[in-house]
Amino acid sequence: MASNRLYIILISSFLLVLILGFTFDSSLRPRLHGFASPSFDTLTPLLEVNETRLSAGVQDSSIAADDIHPIHLNDVSTETTIPSGAHVHGFTILDRVYLRNGTFYILTSDASRFPPRRNLISRPWKKVMGLNLDPTDEDMQFIDIERAHEVLGSHALRIPDFSVIVYDHPQFMTHFYHWWGEVILGAWRVYSKLSIELDSGIKALPFPSRFILPVVNVIEEGWRDKAGVDGPLMRAAFPGSSIEVADAWQDYKKLNVTVVFDRIMLISRDAAHKHPFGGRWFKMIAGTMNLTVPDGFWGPVQRSLVDNLLGGIPNVNDDGLVVYPPEFTSSRPIVTYISRQGGGRRLLEKDHERLVISLKDLEVEGICQVNVAQMELLSLKDQIALVARSTVIVGVHGNGLTHQLWMPWSKRSTVIEIVYPESYDWDYEMLARNMGHKALWNDTLITYPKGTYYKGVTIGENFHGNSIPVYGPAIAKTIRDLLIDEVGK
Repeated sequence: MASNRLYIILISSFLLVLILGFTFDSSLRPRLHGFASPSFDTLTPLLEVNETRLSAGVQDSSIAADDIHPIHLNDVSTETTIPSGAHVHGFTILDRVYLRNGTFYILTSDASRFPPRRNLISRPWKKVMGLNLDPTDEDMQFIDIERAHEVLGSHALRIPDFSVIVYDHPQFMTHFYHWWGEVILGAWRVYSKLSIELDSGIKALPFPSRFILPVVNVIEEGWRDKAGVDGPLMRAAFPGSSIEVADAWQDYKKLNVTVVFDRIMLISRDAAHKHPFGGRWFKMIAGTMNLTVPDGFWGPVQRSLVDNLLGGIPNVNDDGLVVYPPEFTSSRPIVTYISRQGGGRRLLEKDHERLVISLKDLEVEGICQVNVAQMELLSLKDQIALVARSTVIVGVHGNGLTHQLWMPWSKRSTVIEIVYPESYDWDYEMLARNMGHKALWNDTLITYPKGTYYKGVTIGENFHGNSIPVYGPAIAKTIRDLLIDEVGK
């Protein structure tokens, strides 16, 4: 019997009530053993999703220049609101929010209707252990109508349409996962609450007109990741959106007039971590997981990026086959193993080689088509083309698994994350849960229903090491069991 133990997180389109323990011998016959199940608990209220999927359309939000007039601060219609209650800690939609000399102003006759300020915003400083980032009046103030003229003046320069303001130090922006898997995914999840209409189901939402990063100085620090992924993918996903940094924010301050934004998404990492779930999962988007949003809420961003970059959107059926358009079709489900053998946090070389052999054996059996890729050796377009046709992605815990955001959805869509034994981290499982998922650990299959989760985070001494073990035949058996009925075997 194989003694090597591997730790895998498997993420699929089903959230099943199932916890199974397996060990594998050379014949891959599963057998129950005494592996202790990790603890989990139930969150209330549970995450629920609307079964209706978002349409692909995006509303035209263009406004003629002569339609943009200053706002006069003279009646209750100028008050700030949170539409549809679109808020969790650190992610808030605000309509008619005011800015003067770099300070946000919430204009309201009843401040008690709003969340506490510390749940909306924090000081945009670099996070250092022990440093208090609670907001001050320099960051945000609540004022009533009676004080509006005194503080803001009689009118405000209007910034039309939808703006996303990431009010953070760039410390955690310069990372593929933190930018796309937390900032953008979290923002879009909260924004998607506005797509739910009680009388007519789901409506399409306009894309942002601009992203504003008030604290980012592109000369000194910038917001882009070292691999050069974040910026180009932003252009592909949001081609009509500008990206403005600190100098644009200073322009607003130098005008010495009040600015009013039609609608903003205000994002604050430290405020997000103050959510009760932040101490449970230690992830910026933890609080967003308890919001009710439409199933397939991420679809508009995913489709925009893939279509703009590839000139088409691979369409996968329930068997995991790419059936449309013709240039993307596949005769078997595509399994992509994202190898980290050229960098840090990688598998034992012998285990990597055995994993590749095990996956290739599946290809010989006719169960799937297998790709083995080192993403850093591929162009960005080729990376997206690879994952946008994949039904299963396999990889060691790392940035490459953020690419699951571009995977097509199907009943068989699955991510298998390999981690060091006895370890568990939430980065990529939480991404996957936004698509709908289950989990698998080493030679032990562990799945959780909606609303139940592994408790805590466990980062072992060798979690980031270069000798991570994996038992390739176990992964191959998992994939075979997942796909074999779907391809007629």
